[in-house]
Amino acid sequence: MRVLKDEGGQATVFMALFMGLVMLGFLAFVLDVGYLFREKRMAQAAADAAAVAAAEEYSYSSGNSANAQIAANAIAKLNGFDTTLANNPATVTVTQISSGNYSNTGSAVAPSSWVQAVVSQPIRTFFLGALDPGMRSLTVSASATAGGGQSSPTCVCLEGATGQDLNMSNNARFSANSCGITVDSSSSNAVGVVGSASVCALSLGTVSSTWNNSNNINNNGSVCSATKVVQGISTSCAPTLPAVPVDATCSADPFSGQQGGANYTVGPSSTYGTTMGGNTVCYSALTVNGNGDTVTLNPGIYVINGGELHFESGTNGGGNGVLFYLTNGANLAIDNGANVNLVAGGNTEAGSATAPSTGIYNGILIYEDPGGSPTADAGDSQPISIQGGASTFFSGSIYAPLAAITVGNGSNSTINADIVAQSLTMNGGGTLQSTSSANLGTLNLSVAKVSQ
Repeated sequence: MRVLKDEGGQATVFMALFMGLVMLGFLAFVLDVGYLFREKRMAQAAADAAAVAAAEEYSYSSGNSANAQIAANAIAKLNGFDTTLANNPATVTVTQISSGNYSNTGSAVAPSSWVQAVVSQPIRTFFLGALDPGMRSLTVSASATAGGGQSSPTCVCLEGATGQDLNMSNNARFSANSCGITVDSSSSNAVGVVGSASVCALSLGTVSSTWNNSNNINNNGSVCSATKVVQGISTSCAPTLPAVPVDATCSADPFSGQQGGANYTVGPSSTYGTTMGGNTVCYSALTVNGNGDTVTLNPGIYVINGGELHFESGTNGGGNGVLFYLTNGANLAIDNGANVNLVAGGNTEAGSATAPSTGIYNGILIYEDPGGSPTADAGDSQPISIQGGASTFFSGSIYAPLAAITVGNGSNSTINADIVAQSLTMNGGGTLQSTSSANLGTLNLSVAKVSQ
């Protein structure tokens, strides 16, 4: 009985019980706080994904806010925040913003507009609600900002569906003024830049989503850091080209078999004009000979029907306001060492030449038959080779949507051209400069990335 009446050690028991309750309280607090942090991270991930989806949808649907909201809701649901639940639904709020704080360390300037998404959902805690009724339901919110509304005019459009559409090597240079390259190839080697070659443009877009940069940009090849690379674009580049000149009965090559060392004038209103009339002439082939020939090409449209437009090495030839249309298997070859000076439209054979409006052929220098109208033919896929080298100056667009184009040996050449082709190969120091042409299309750069 004396032992039962002994009150010694009771404090220890109460202390143990008290400490146990405190530990349980701390454990409950830790579990609930950890759960809330986890939900916060999930909400942030959902908001990031929703903002990206909404920004892309804004761009692709020309600013349709309803479509952007639908896209954001769908992506949030995939990330665990369902707005359609009957009980405890999530809320996704999408806002398009055009001014204010824009934070993106990877972008020098803010886009014209961007998108913010806020994701929230009532979160019920496990233990904290028993201690404080006000903590039974918390709203966890997160926001993200994704840039949208950015685009790039296309100045080189390569339409090959597979394989390497752009192949640059051996010190080749491509530079574009506020425009970019669009590559339709879906292959992992769609673009290759090697051997100290370089690409500097506003954008480089590929249909391929598997293009492997490390395998295809190496050996001192480079893409400028300012070039926006976009993989997995959804729309191929296939611009609508103008109607072609009408084919006609053509004269034979006026210079075939002639000796060099003479001065010639060819084209409309010349001795070597043909009966097509107006400013259009047609030849089965046209050879601008070497060996010191000097050939002046009168302004106008030159239809080359079936043969070769050939500027031989040593040629001195040029023309202002000229368009060469190649059809029925015709092709273009400019030999290494040819001195060729060709300007589409314009009236100056010089580096500052500007082509004025000349109707549907405004600014076009070379146009290879794309097929279809007006005769529903299969088109012309013969290659175009520009080897330059001595002193070659081009100013004007090259449209050859079915052909491969090669530019090389251009250490002393200037080629200012927009290009539409199946593929473009540049080597041997070839140089190409481009500015945007309104009819080649626009590359959407809003494959959005979270910026805030």
